[in-house]
Order: sequence, then C-alpha cells, then structure tokens
Amino acid sequence: MKINELIKGFNVFTTNEERAILESMNDITPLSSFNERERVIITDLVRKSLITKIVYNNQIMVKKNEL
Repeated sequence: MKINELIKGFNVFTTNEERAILESMNDITPLSSFNERERVIITDLVRKSLITKIVYNNQIMVKKNEL
C-alpha cells in the first residue's frame, strides 16, 4: 500500500517547471529526447517518485507515475 493511499490529501510540492514537464509527458519517452535542463528537472522528479526511469533496449526511458 502506498503512502498516498493511506493519507488523503497527500500532495508532493512541484515547481512550475516540474509541473510543465509532468503535464507534457503522456507516454513512455526516451530521456535523450529532453534537453539538459529538462533532464535535471526529471532527475528531481525521479527523487520525488513522480517519474520512473526504465531501461529498455539499452536506452533510458522515463514514464510518469500514476497518482
């Protein structure tokens, strides 16, 4: 069971840049398709558990987690 299932109204703080990247991600996307600044933001989102990194065919892909 996840913490956000136990605690109702549990929100993770995101900046405007992080929110924009999360909203732009609809499907599994290669990390190489993002510019350097976006990669730094994605790394922060991985730490916040809002995005997951997946290795597929020796390529790093990123996917937005379900909330």
